[in-house]
Amino acid sequence: MKIMLISTNTMIDPYPAYPIGLDYVAHAVPPHHEVMIVDLNDLGENRTLAGILSEEQPDLIGLSIRNIDNTEATNVKSFSEGIGDLIRLIRLHTRAKVILGGSGFTILPGEWMRLLDADFGVIGEGERLPLLLDALEKNETTSGLPGILTKGEPVLFPEPWPGTFHRGPFANRPYTSFYLKKGGMLNLQTKRGCPFRCIYCTYPHIEGKTFRLVPPEEAAGTARMLQDAGARYLYMTDSTFNGHYEHSLAVARAFRKAGVSIPWGAFFTPTKPPEDYYRILADAGLRHVEFGTEALSNPMLAAYRKPFNLEDVRNAHRLALEAGLYIAHYLMLGGPGECEATLQETLDHSRSLEKAVYFIFGGIRIYPHTDLYDLALREGQIHPETDLLNPTFYWSSALDREKAMKMIANHTEGQSNWLVGSGTEKTTRVLSRLYTRGHVGPLWEHMIR
Repeated sequence: MKIMLISTNTMIDPYPAYPIGLDYVAHAVPPHHEVMIVDLNDLGENRTLAGILSEEQPDLIGLSIRNIDNTEATNVKSFSEGIGDLIRLIRLHTRAKVILGGSGFTILPGEWMRLLDADFGVIGEGERLPLLLDALEKNETTSGLPGILTKGEPVLFPEPWPGTFHRGPFANRPYTSFYLKKGGMLNLQTKRGCPFRCIYCTYPHIEGKTFRLVPPEEAAGTARMLQDAGARYLYMTDSTFNGHYEHSLAVARAFRKAGVSIPWGAFFTPTKPPEDYYRILADAGLRHVEFGTEALSNPMLAAYRKPFNLEDVRNAHRLALEAGLYIAHYLMLGGPGECEATLQETLDHSRSLEKAVYFIFGGIRIYPHTDLYDLALREGQIHPETDLLNPTFYWSSALDREKAMKMIANHTEGQSNWLVGSGTEKTTRVLSRLYTRGHVGPLWEHMIR
């Protein structure tokens, strides 16, 4: 069969994310099928999606839904309408079966299937796609296949993918140059899953509640392959790179052995690291540390069920700074129990963290299969029939939203190292100019004061 995989994500603010998931899916498809990947960020010179569909006439089209929306309560952008338009275009130009998948689909698969004119859905990891392909080739029923959904069927969430996962040889796809020109960034996965129990997070539901580790030598080999393909920066897509300290240290050492010389960054949890942890990673090329801190108030950290406290945050920040790394903290405001006092604590304690950038999000996106969803139901912020494809955010009843935003505005006035959400249009324009001049990576270090 002729299979077309389409990356539907066109969000490029503050910088674009290479569609790594489709590399895994393409590698998992048996070789007797013909597979092509289309990235809506870069269709190629003088080409349109309609033209590509008409020319290629695939038998199956898989749509990768990375996100449901942009998760920013103050500047909401939902993506469901655009996906619907895309399927209508596909139906107009092909007779292909349409398959939905990706992390955004897995969060709300039943809702997506009811909303859109799709034939199948793949819940969870895309390595399940060959199960569907095999059934279709043999003209067998797809009912009962774990993680394979058809319209009208009850949604049954499968266990995490039981097999191994490999990205495979990196093909220099035509759209790769799009990402290399806009920051030089490609991405890398060193593990899947997350054992932490943060009340708002979907990673344990999407990837499983335990870490599944890529062998360090394989991760390093892929990193070197991406470097040789032209990458000038790598970003780790793990839920948290340092969630397994021993493994992440082994990956860093394998990087050095494989000759990986380009800088890289990752998302970290500010827990207590082993001795010299950040120095070892810095020696292996780590440049940017993005901490999923969420609050600088112990009551709020406990409410979010974070595996660390304020002192841990300060210690991790200090050690990363001493290793010469650039540091950002992501903060969530308005969570369960948030009040003026806890918000003021977070703002006050931020002054003790030197040389940092803060990405601040007001309100927390509510997703099913999280403890925050259950809490929001009990509090009446949502109801069982609430359509969560429409962006819906939790906000503490003990905190006046208008007053909270005024407190934030007063605290951040004149401070370029504080960004609400992913930044402003001005931020995007500045990044674009820096990329044009040859700078690489996320570049938020230029805002550190």
